[in-house]
Amino acid sequence: MNIQSVSFVTSAPGLASCPPAEWPEIAFAGRSNVGKSSLINCLINRKGLVRTSSTPGRTQLLNFFAINDNLYFVDLPGYGFARAPRSVREQWQPMVHGYLKGRSCLRAVVWLLDVRRDPSPEDLRFLDWLEESEIPTIPVVTKVDKVSRNELARRIAKIARSTGLSADLFTPFSVLNRQGSEELWELIALALEPQA
Repeated sequence: MNIQSVSFVTSAPGLASCPPAEWPEIAFAGRSNVGKSSLINCLINRKGLVRTSSTPGRTQLLNFFAINDNLYFVDLPGYGFARAPRSVREQWQPMVHGYLKGRSCLRAVVWLLDVRRDPSPEDLRFLDWLEESEIPTIPVVTKVDKVSRNELARRIAKIARSTGLSADLFTPFSVLNRQGSEELWELIALALEPQA
């Protein structure tokens, strides 16, 4: 996609505070520290628009970014980080599930997994919930520059077995060398096509 304009719009604590549902939306979800913010920055060719942190669990609201004034990217809070305050962890599920279930303009969720780690119970619960809710899902494995080509194939095969998804569905992604960026944009474009 030709990115002509990108801007931060708002941070919403829940569905009622989201911007008007005038444009299609693509949400990004995954465990804390999986690289969501870095991946979004890479996709939109902006280094620091989406705030990244070495401290997992910093994203605690629904963060909306306007792309070309006709699309929203929504950075969801990361899940599974035990050191986040308990009150924050307890708010996560109703906030995120309320958004995902209640947002009529949501077209797909880009679901991120770290290639070096086996899917956690939180990962698998979240995937089950997406499938039960019939929310289109684009699975991505991040940080693939951290493993060799042979190891990458082994890791994706193992992740696929753990999740019950086909290995072909996973897009390998690296912020470092932009591997997977074009492929992911193609999948997002498919999700944005007018629905029958």
